Amino acid sequence: MTAINGYQAADDRFDKMEYRRAGRSGLMLPAISLGLWHNFGDTTPFQTGRDIVRRAYDLGVTHFDLANNYGPPPGSAEENFGRILAKDLAPYRDDIIISTKAGYGMQPGPYGDHGSRKYLLASLDASLKRLGTEYVDVFYHHRPDPDTPLEETMGALAAAVHSGKALYAAVSNYSPERTRQAAEILADLGTPMVLHQPSYSMFNKHIENPEYVDGYDGAQSESLIDVLGDLGIGAIVFSPLQQGLLTNRYLAGAAPAGSRAARTDSPFLSEKNISETYLARARALNDIAAARGQSLAQLAISWVLRDPRITSALVGASSPQQLEDTLGALRAAPLTTAELAEIAKYAIDGTAK
Repeated sequence: MTAINGYQAADDRFDKMEYRRAGRSGLMLPAISLGLWHNFGDTTPFQTGRDIVRRAYDLGVTHFDLANNYGPPPGSAEENFGRILAKDLAPYRDDIIISTKAGYGMQPGPYGDHGSRKYLLASLDASLKRLGTEYVDVFYHHRPDPDTPLEETMGALAAAVHSGKALYAAVSNYSPERTRQAAEILADLGTPMVLHQPSYSMFNKHIENPEYVDGYDGAQSESLIDVLGDLGIGAIVFSPLQQGLLTNRYLAGAAPAGSRAARTDSPFLSEKNISETYLARARALNDIAAARGQSLAQLAISWVLRDPRITSALVGASSPQQLEDTLGALRAAPLTTAELAEIAKYAIDGTAK
């Protein structure tokens, strides 16, 4: 294949990655996918993001996850990925999975948030323009909207698929009960739900908890991971490294300069997360990782991927080297029963809230 602007993908890229089926669908995703939530907006040099994406693809990462509001500013991650697609990846479009989402606030006024048909379909059109592509592979509703009928929201996802602007429909952050309802509606519309994107890590295990209290739907009677397994829907989990707390960055007990926890604009992670409880558990997990020849981050990825119902772990990266280090998780031996039992002593939900 002829190189564009000097870039030609590695011929052996697919041999370097494990691919997993999304539930009972035909869609295959890499076991580790690249999320463009951070480090791909206009506050990061374009070439940095470009280098990360190109290295990811050379290593078999075929799935790039976006949303309309990723940046900052909102929309800039899609625009920058669109530039990378045009400059480097256009010849490989058929071998790439691009996903985007709508559901969080994108613009002021009544038509730029939540789950109405008007917002979702207009947002998808705007995303396609920013990305410079005729379709996305996966289109998500990004979060539940308790004020819009679920039939309307799922109808918008189905319309996106039927129009050819998306190939698959998906949701994110839905409760077990709402996931069942949404999947039934989509099935009736001839557009099966193929993916659900929840958060999940050794310190955030809510998808395993059948008594989890959802912020939108209240107490639940079954776990999300059991619902996804039952319905044949794949799970692609975000924040498997707990916003960096399941890495070696914070084990010394303070947020390093330039880290996410040290930034005052980080919406989810701050120095208050670096408690003595967190440190004790993270250091114990780090010792387990070291005994396996892994970093703490690699152990965290191995742990979420231990469950065959998890299709992919969604990670970010601030450099090609950081991404390569994370992908090293796939070279490790499967976790043994004894290792899982030892991990369970320290992998406790709520440690790093």
